[in-house]
Amino acid sequence: MGRTEETVIEASHIHKSYGRVRAVRDMSFDLKRAVCLGFLGPNGAGKTTMMNLVYGKAVRDDRPESTLKVFGKDPAGHELEIKYLSGVVPQENNLDVELNVRQNLLIYSKFYGIPKSEANARIDSLLEFMELSDKTGAKIRELSGGMKRRLIIVRALLNDPRLLILDEPTTGLDPQVRHLIWDKIRQLKNGGTTILLTTHYMEEAFQIADRIIIMNQGVKMIEGNPKELLQSQMERYVLEVKNPERFERIDRLVTGGVRKDSSAGVVLLYSDDPNALKLLAGRLGPGDYHTRETNLEDLFLKLTGRDLHE
Repeated sequence: MGRTEETVIEASHIHKSYGRVRAVRDMSFDLKRAVCLGFLGPNGAGKTTMMNLVYGKAVRDDRPESTLKVFGKDPAGHELEIKYLSGVVPQENNLDVELNVRQNLLIYSKFYGIPKSEANARIDSLLEFMELSDKTGAKIRELSGGMKRRLIIVRALLNDPRLLILDEPTTGLDPQVRHLIWDKIRQLKNGGTTILLTTHYMEEAFQIADRIIIMNQGVKMIEGNPKELLQSQMERYVLEVKNPERFERIDRLVTGGVRKDSSAGVVLLYSDDPNALKLLAGRLGPGDYHTRETNLEDLFLKLTGRDLHE
């Protein structure tokens, strides 16, 4: 088997419960080398639990049909070996605020037994890669939120991991920083790094994931390439009617080729025929509607529902 075809993760019929809460139910997937797989789902869908199972921070339920292999090893018995080959970007910025940037990274490098001279060389290279070279002596308190997230990614890359696990890597960041991180993730993947991602940002998954899995209440709802899933599962266009009272003007004109949905005071009309939506929009005022192409968020809400998951 060539390296480009190497299977990094093999998961089959994975279950994980916490008391009566079934966090992951019958999850199966595989992940090849240099591929980015994104997990999407509402809060409580089981995304982070699945990440923890892969990384050995949690142990799956003991079922005879259940198997999980990372680099050919079971995380339940080979946690340290898998960690040595992996890098993790957690949801929280768990940096030591009493130390500066370089000190944080040097301490972390010791967990992997990297000699100091080699560690300093890697740190310089990675800080340049993440555009943080001028912050090497800065205290953590002096960094912006975007700088801290980039520094967490630098830390995760210190051991030159073959698998990079990203748990909500750009939450709360401004668009410029988010796009910078997306570009760096693409570069890592093109260099052969395998990426496992959880995110709430549909655009993030669409931009950098080769495949996505949408989860809901611990169950895999759908899996595939995001662009192909949109083409196969969704109509191409949507008309957003922002005022439901205005929708009454056109309700009787909605034909069988148009699918209606509603959410938080907005009526959504989906169709592959732009002319059908244009005809309906013509009966509305200029500020009453918005026409656009459907996106991954539309598919996400179609599969998981529009009610809050708290």
